[in-house]
Amino acid sequence: MTRTETIAVATREREQLVDVTEPVRRAVERSGVREGLCGVYSPHTTCGVTVQEGWDPAVARDAVTVLARLVPREGTYAHAEGNSDAHVKTALVGCGVTIPITGGRLRLGRWQAVFLCEFDGPRQRELWVTVTGDGGAG
Repeated sequence: MTRTETIAVATREREQLVDVTEPVRRAVERSGVREGLCGVYSPHTTCGVTVQEGWDPAVARDAVTVLARLVPREGTYAHAEGNSDAHVKTALVGCGVTIPITGGRLRLGRWQAVFLCEFDGPRQRELWVTVTGDGGAG
């Protein structure tokens, strides 16, 4: 069985990591899947998805800071819309993750959380959460 949901996320800053673990967990619970996989995908070219430490918020801030240093907002980019850095950062982070589901729950590590990675906000974003596996309610 496979089920897809859309999660809306409003970002508040130009660059930030937003913890979306709880809405993803709820999507998995609603699916009824006991054993399978959960895909979290961003359909945006300036917004990615990652799994990272969720306990200490300094980790998310560090990720944003280091990416800003590696790919500065001002640079010699051919793309002329003013958000070229956001496209490159999204390419580095990636647009999706896959997480195992065991016993009806996301199987994340002790400190792990799922993050939407905003690089061109603030914006209204969406994530597509696709849950597939056995034991679904249909």
